[in-house]
Amino acid sequence: MVRFVLNVLWVIFGGGLILFLEYALAAVICFILVVTIPFGVASWRIAVYSLWPFGRTVQAKPGAGVATGVANVLWVVLAGWWLALSHIAAGITMCLTVIGIPFGIAHFKLVPVAFWPLGREVVDL
Repeated sequence: MVRFVLNVLWVIFGGGLILFLEYALAAVICFILVVTIPFGVASWRIAVYSLWPFGRTVQAKPGAGVATGVANVLWVVLAGWWLALSHIAAGITMCLTVIGIPFGIAHFKLVPVAFWPLGREVVDL
């Protein structure tokens, strides 16, 4: 019940809906540009995770190969570093108030997946 309440508050006050829409738009653009479909899948994964983060975590997917690592390096160069920095800045800002600490922690949970998204999966706790 607590996770549900935190997720609803996250969607309303923590920026979850805005994050979802931004990552979903990026996913749609990547799907339209056929070559970037793997990045679209990663963006969609981040979008769904950023909409409802409490009670879920990200873990490494076994069997991710060298191509995943190369694609992640390309992701970091093009988008990952500034996405991670924006989540860090939002997390620090949210942690300035006692009420915002859970939302700040949720932003910090999004940093690794925003920085290095391919070869990871979102799982329920």
